[in-house]
Amino acid sequence: MKPAIRKIALERMYLLIGNAISNARTNPDLSQHQAFLARRISTRHKIRMPFDLRMVFCKKCKSFIAPGVNSRIRLGRSSVKSIRISCNFCEHTYRKIIHR
Repeated sequence: MKPAIRKIALERMYLLIGNAISNARTNPDLSQHQAFLARRISTRHKIRMPFDLRMVFCKKCKSFIAPGVNSRIRLGRSSVKSIRISCNFCEHTYRKIIHR
């Protein structure tokens, strides 16, 4: 793949996810569609989505979850410090471990 196409695709993915996060409260259908388009760009051009973009998708149902809007984010209270993210669509909870 040409580097120019890859660069344009990454820019568009960042732009679409940014717009989806900002539109999540006012227009949830539009934000879901924008996130779907970003995922579709990554699959069509065979580009792995960067971690900060992958984090806004549910690991189980693959739907777009905006932090605090349609997901619940909690800090773990155990000896292993972690962030627990719960999807409000499928109620799946997954953890991100915080390294010291």
